[in-house]
Amino acid sequence: MNDNGRWVLPLGSSGRGGWDVVVDSATDGWQHTGLLVASLAEGQSRGVAAGDWEHVVVPLSGSVLVESDGDRAQLAGRRSVFAGATDVAYVASGRGLSVTATGGPAKVAVCAARASEPHTPSFRHLPVAEVPVELRGAGTASREVRNFAIPGVLVADSIIACEVVTPAGNWSSFPPHKHDEERPGVETELEEIYYFEVQVESGGLSRGGMARDGADPVGYQRVYGTDERPIDVLAEVRTGDVVLVPHGWHGPAMAAPGYDLYYLNVMAGPGAERAWLICDDPAHTWVRATWDDQAVDPRLPLGGTR
Repeated sequence: MNDNGRWVLPLGSSGRGGWDVVVDSATDGWQHTGLLVASLAEGQSRGVAAGDWEHVVVPLSGSVLVESDGDRAQLAGRRSVFAGATDVAYVASGRGLSVTATGGPAKVAVCAARASEPHTPSFRHLPVAEVPVELRGAGTASREVRNFAIPGVLVADSIIACEVVTPAGNWSSFPPHKHDEERPGVETELEEIYYFEVQVESGGLSRGGMARDGADPVGYQRVYGTDERPIDVLAEVRTGDVVLVPHGWHGPAMAAPGYDLYYLNVMAGPGAERAWLICDDPAHTWVRATWDDQAVDPRLPLGGTR
């Protein structure tokens, strides 16, 4: 029997208080990270109370106004997560915030991490032009990574967040890797949230020219553990689904043929160092060397050249 029932949160299973998705410290076995996702009509708002958590606001579609203790940022957002990177806003711990849809309906994610102390600066608007877009891997392991809240890009106390887009038929989060131990300079202990969206592959029609009417965009996510710390997740994921990774090897995330896959990652942990240091599964790390003789998938970046 696998652990999907504990660590996979299908859309509709975790919402409350006007949010479609809620992951927080009330989630069984969860301590360091959080995620809120809401679909808002124009002018509609959601609020987050002040506490010991810092936040990064990410428009998934549409535009939102972020307000916090007198500071405000109008996030231009985007048409969808597959249209390209977005601007984001950072709010330090000890501050509440609100998000309001502007100019039409919007879907917004609020990423959270437990903070040891309020960070300075306590509010920041990161423009889309300052978001590094990395093309990682090669061949069928090609993917696009938008690094808006990683060390060196966004100053914060503990939160690490990014987006990954995997074109139809490709694999990402591969080789499988883990970050569940504190080993200075080698690995950091980070729990991780995967929030997914899936679409019919970019271009409107499948490569075979078949209409997409009735299509059911779907992807897959794998998490597995060690003998000492077992975990067994193999999940079919659709738009709005969440997979939690408390520990263990995770990957691949698989974009099925015909369907592009997106996920938002939120990471944080108990360690003093804010860093994403990973360890590959030694059975699969050799795959990295095969990328040297392969080109990056020409469909990337999926949202076009920045």
